[in-house]
Amino acid sequence: MTERLLSPKDIRELVELRRDFHRHPELGFQEERTSRIVADRLRGLGLSPSQLAGTGITAVIEGGRPGPTLMLRADMDALPIAEATGAEYASTAPGVMHA
Repeated sequence: MTERLLSPKDIRELVELRRDFHRHPELGFQEERTSRIVADRLRGLGLSPSQLAGTGITAVIEGGRPGPTLMLRADMDALPIAEATGAEYASTAPGVMHA
């Protein structure tokens, strides 16, 4: 039997969070809102996020047993491109979008 890691509610919240980030894009080293939200979400998971290079966020997840180390990386910055998708979650920032 396969266990679900995320509930349907969790999936809906993550989709809405992603769409919120797309509505409110921020250029590199200007991701004040985005990094604040990411750090708050990590704190909500019981982690201790740290800032890196101004707006970057890092957090360490410690396992209970020794084993391999895994690193995950994600970009938060948007690009200086005008959004023309027409998506319901399209950028609200003129000339800036996640592309």
